[in-house]
Amino acid sequence: MRKNFGSKTYLYPMPVLIIASYDENGTVDAMNAAWGGISEENQISMCLSPEHKTVSNILNTKAFTVSVGDRDHVRECDYFGVVSANKVPNKFEKSGLTATKSDFVNAPIINELKMTLECELISYDEQSCIMTGKIVNVSADESILTEGKIDPSKLKPICFDPVNNEYLVLGTTVGKAFFDGLSLR
Repeated sequence: MRKNFGSKTYLYPMPVLIIASYDENGTVDAMNAAWGGISEENQISMCLSPEHKTVSNILNTKAFTVSVGDRDHVRECDYFGVVSANKVPNKFEKSGLTATKSDFVNAPIINELKMTLECELISYDEQSCIMTGKIVNVSADESILTEGKIDPSKLKPICFDPVNNEYLVLGTTVGKAFFDGLSLR
């Protein structure tokens, strides 16, 4: 038996994406967004409302980074979602995190978040709130690598649970992609 919930934004997993940009003064800004993901081979698309300071920053600089929220920084990642840079201009500084300018785009990399997509703005549709960026580089701290590859068990990515308003940790392997299903042929 199933229970119907109607039209809701319920989907698992909803990654916790921390979008960082520079404002007109070169100040680092970051926001938390859960509605986003890979939309093409080298593109990411996110639903970002136009009133966000981050959106105006990105429209101005044409660049941004997207870091993966992780278990070790849940408090800071949540802070980026509950405080607006429109009201707290030094929001990033207050988080206690630090940033370094990307070598690939005019946007900051949050040092403490271990995996980052460095992106150039492709488009933004204010009506649908869809922002699309071209991924020009993916960088990862060596501390989350195993045999030269990103290791989710070391990254400890979190996702947003929209039903219970909680953050969940991802990372347990349950199967091998492009292999396990072959036994059903």
